[in-house]
Amino acid sequence: MRNLIYLMAVVFVMLDGCGGTPPQKDAPPPATAESSLSSLPVTILAKRGGFIPEGIEYDTKNKRLLTGSLAEGTIFQWQDDGNLTPLVTDADLKSSIGIEADEERDRLLVCNSDSAVFQGKVAGQAKLGIYNLTTGAKVAMVDLAAADTGAAKDAKHFANDVAVGSDGSAYVTDTQTNVVYRVGPDNVASVLYRFPATKGLALNGIVFHPSGYLLVTGGATLYKMPISNPAAVTEVKLSLELLGQDGMLWTADGRLAVVSNSQNRVVGLKSSDDWATARMD
Repeated sequence: MRNLIYLMAVVFVMLDGCGGTPPQKDAPPPATAESSLSSLPVTILAKRGGFIPEGIEYDTKNKRLLTGSLAEGTIFQWQDDGNLTPLVTDADLKSSIGIEADEERDRLLVCNSDSAVFQGKVAGQAKLGIYNLTTGAKVAMVDLAAADTGAAKDAKHFANDVAVGSDGSAYVTDTQTNVVYRVGPDNVASVLYRFPATKGLALNGIVFHPSGYLLVTGGATLYKMPISNPAAVTEVKLSLELLGQDGMLWTADGRLAVVSNSQNRVVGLKSSDDWATARMD
């Protein structure tokens, strides 16, 4: 089956310069990011199928659209004509899920999991692949699950999404254990926070806010987690229920674009109280 990707202009044209953090208040969208993104076609039809894209990212440094593969793990560059060019081919990549272009440090961060975990056949895995953003060369493969010494012996793992902090630390969600990992600039992993067991939680998307906290999705709930005190995590009160929250990104006007996979839509959220609450906009 062919894969059809719709590049929703309302989201992508408004991306912040690096795509990972919200812009400063009242700052205009960077012209370079907007002009390069607006040159993309609205629809790209892949000329091959079977790779099952999951994470997607626009690399503003090299002006290219990247996507991962649930089936192959390979990270591809999308061409406007639908051709796919491999950027990262690594035998250690099982299923590439969330990806993050860290242009400031010339890194591509890839959540490396095993999608077979959802069929109950394997214990899954949670790893973070770190690659040179420009060349695709492998820098490190960090075993996140190995750092989770508090997990049950029969625990399953699935690294889902990744965000980058101001100091270069990476933060990764694990959908199976509902853990947020931290991978420091030295590529050493640790458990930042383990959510209490809650039916239907399934951590998913994650973004970093320069005020020093993370926003994390789980089911129909959006959480605010201070990095310096993760146990002080709170629920962001939403104006309307948003089911199936998945990936997220910041837009240039300070909104948080959230994918609802159960409702098949992208919703923009705004907050006037530092993300204690948020309204759909």
